[in-house]
Amino acid sequence: MERLVYKELVKWKKKKNRKPLILNGARQVGKTWLLKEFGNKEYEDVAYINCDEEKDIKDAFSDFKTGRLIRVFSAVSGVSIKPGKTLIILDEIQEVPLGITSLKYFCEEAPEYHIIVAGSLLGIGLHKGTGFPVGKVDEMKLYPLSFKEFLLALGNDVLVKNMEEHRWNEISDLSETMIDLLRQYYYVGGMPEVVKSYAEEKDVFLVRHIQNQILADYRRDFSKHLPEDILPKVNMVWDCIPAQLAKENKKFIYSAIKKGGRAKEFENAIQWLIDAGLIYKVLRISKVQKPLKFYEDFSAFKLFVLDLGLLGALSDVDARDVIVGNNAFSEYKGAFTEQYVLQEMVSLGEKVYYFSRDKSPLEIDFVIQKYNVFPIEVKAEENLKSKSLKTLYDDNNDLKAVRFSMADYREQDWMVNVPLYLVGEWVKTVD
Repeated sequence: MERLVYKELVKWKKKKNRKPLILNGARQVGKTWLLKEFGNKEYEDVAYINCDEEKDIKDAFSDFKTGRLIRVFSAVSGVSIKPGKTLIILDEIQEVPLGITSLKYFCEEAPEYHIIVAGSLLGIGLHKGTGFPVGKVDEMKLYPLSFKEFLLALGNDVLVKNMEEHRWNEISDLSETMIDLLRQYYYVGGMPEVVKSYAEEKDVFLVRHIQNQILADYRRDFSKHLPEDILPKVNMVWDCIPAQLAKENKKFIYSAIKKGGRAKEFENAIQWLIDAGLIYKVLRISKVQKPLKFYEDFSAFKLFVLDLGLLGALSDVDARDVIVGNNAFSEYKGAFTEQYVLQEMVSLGEKVYYFSRDKSPLEIDFVIQKYNVFPIEVKAEENLKSKSLKTLYDDNNDLKAVRFSMADYREQDWMVNVPLYLVGEWVKTVD
């Protein structure tokens, strides 16, 4: 299975000022597989240590003498570690927080060793009072498979090549095929185990079974890592996200979790889910103008889950409603389409906002800032009316207005329409 971040790992290996690497990401997005694949292909040997299974490693960080730690890593993994030729992988590092602290000393005293740490719920593990090696590590984040990676997993290399040539108008000839594949992606999503199963078996019922298994694993993570006072609140927030996204106005409402719900009661639960990589928080901005960060409104936001397929499983959506016909696009008030567009942009490292105007129905689904500012309207079908987007553009002609929809690529005087299946590739090319 091809992961596009693999190229970034190769660049990391070749960097002159390379530092120990933290690979962050939610549970089951494929961190372990990716690192082993990278190590086996790019190094002579791999010293792999699962910190959750190797009990001896938990006592190894009594001090941070790098020479002694290398001997411990070698003894535990059974591999003779050679600088530059062996990749050291410390997996499930959240079980040994002092292992994260040790990266500072490897950066300063033994930079010749290639070390990557990874772990589920790593963001939470970093808040346990241990010293985080600020400025002494490189960091990457792994997400579920993007639509492009999904196409590659299904063997559609030729289609991906066509996308990468960026001849936007010509690819319209392939729209029927692309829309059918996008429909499949809406149901399957990008969790690696699910995609692998679908690529091999094409069994939609097995897909849903694996998705439900992953959701059950997440529930067990909640119980394992959370104090009793916050556990019920995390479950309540997690369970309410599909209903919140199914609303016409997708702004997160605390009272929709429970009657009388308030920010003070649930904000720590939301932050826990964000730290765990299980949800994305999209803040409102009060003005669509550079720099967007100046106009962040922390009191208003939307919440999305980490994966489109898991959203379908959480919502108990029937396979026929997604894979057969256009129900996934036309129903659920665009929830799946907004989730998809957000995932594509987040996986590219974009900081995503949304905009609404006070005391006005005007709302823009997403806004991103590169060199230019791009207000984005998301249409689940071929509906080409973009009243809010046009109103915003008329107020500021410097904006680069975009509409993602099921229609073909089209450039107009004031905006560009991009087919949904090209979202990731198009966003990557603009500045």
